[in-house]
Amino acid sequence: MRNSLHHVHAFASDIDASVRFYTEVFGGEVVLDEALAGARNVFIRIGDGRLHLYDQPPRHAGVGSVHHLGIRTDDIAGMVERLQRHGVQLRKQVTELVGWRYVMVPAPDGVLIELFEVTPEKLPARLSSYF
Repeated sequence: MRNSLHHVHAFASDIDASVRFYTEVFGGEVVLDEALAGARNVFIRIGDGRLHLYDQPPRHAGVGSVHHLGIRTDDIAGMVERLQRHGVQLRKQVTELVGWRYVMVPAPDGVLIELFEVTPEKLPARLSSYF
């Protein structure tokens, strides 16, 4: 049996701003935008992953059970430039590790994104099947 994370569901105080952010910055594709469970829900595909947004402000912006969203890219330098063009302020530069590099990115409603790029041939063997 194989299990895999399907999506992260997040609250959005301004759902239109959140949709623009994830589609324009990360190239997300809206696959559903309709009322479900009494509120507007937007399902977005970002590469192989999925993000569901719920049109309701978070009770506590930036805190709660979800620490961050992990979004893999094949061009972290290009994405950092794109984020900066969209006015996103990064607190730190890209961190370099053996086989991968990452940067933490602030998103609407205090959501934290770990944007990372992997170089499979440089990964330690114990991590190669994970990434």
